[in-house]
Amino acid sequence: MEGTVKEGFRKREDFFRGTVKGLGGSTESANWAYGDTDIFIITDFPEAEAATSLALALALTGSFRVTTTPLLTAKDMDAGAARMPAYRAPGT
Repeated sequence: MEGTVKEGFRKREDFFRGTVKGLGGSTESANWAYGDTDIFIITDFPEAEAATSLALALALTGSFRVTTTPLLTAKDMDAGAARMPAYRAPGT
């Protein structure tokens, strides 16, 4: 956080948005917070590989703990449900 305070929150957010755009994605929202999490960012990428490359680059700096949560539509969930394999819990 020290570097962001020194550089400025707006400049840092603009840099991040540019990085996402350079990977073919868009930043839907970026909201600063205080507490356990410093910033919540929602991005949209055309493919998972671009999101993965960003998460890896951020993690390698050592200044981020990245949590990636794919957001799915009802259509995505229905498609997944239609492909559910037969599965059993361990020991059953």
